[in-house]
Amino acid sequence: MKVLSIETACEHGSVALLRDGVVHVRQIHGAANHSEAVLRDLRELLAEGGLAVPQLDAIAFGAGPGAFTGLRLACGVAQGIALAAGLGVAAVSSLQAIALQCAADRVFVATDARMGEVYHAAFARDATGVPQLVGAHACSAPLDVELPPGDWFAAGSAFSVWPDELAARLRGRLIGCAPDLVPRAEEVARLGATVVERGQLAAPELAAPLYVRDKVAFTTAERLARGGRA
Repeated sequence: MKVLSIETACEHGSVALLRDGVVHVRQIHGAANHSEAVLRDLRELLAEGGLAVPQLDAIAFGAGPGAFTGLRLACGVAQGIALAAGLGVAAVSSLQAIALQCAADRVFVATDARMGEVYHAAFARDATGVPQLVGAHACSAPLDVELPPGDWFAAGSAFSVWPDELAARLRGRLIGCAPDLVPRAEEVARLGATVVERGQLAAPELAAPLYVRDKVAFTTAERLARGGRA
């Protein structure tokens, strides 16, 4: 299995090449560097692996939720490469990529969405060890987060940004927490490989980011209603 992946949903960007079970990764430091580094690092990964794009089984990208600019970048690059080579695309949840880093069978992932909100989703591992979505991805204020029944392991940046609010909301329901985990291209590639195996690749032109929230800023009236400044 050969999968090239891109993850730029947050400031900790990365690209990866999965080849026969081994993953080679390049880190991209700082959101401002994503657009400059992605194509260069992808070319270098392929060159080091002795592969041409048409030899790949798929292109995978972290579809979000996350920073809108980063999601559009990852999706656009994946679409362009896939269209040129006649490949399918795997749009992978960036929250699922975080869940895959955790050993727990049930993982609740929440990341900072800015604007006083968090992105969140719950995942339970299936028989093959792949975290599967329980319910849906959502975006809400920390005190409005809904957790499915049962106990969960927590992961994601929201637990660093909103520790008190989430602790109050989820009190007694969490069995552990990894607030420093971020989505990585390594897990995006591995999850992309499962998409290939299950015959669920999308045509490049149909691939799209998972925005969850459809706005990037509050209006003046909304800011005032929340106690902010005009």
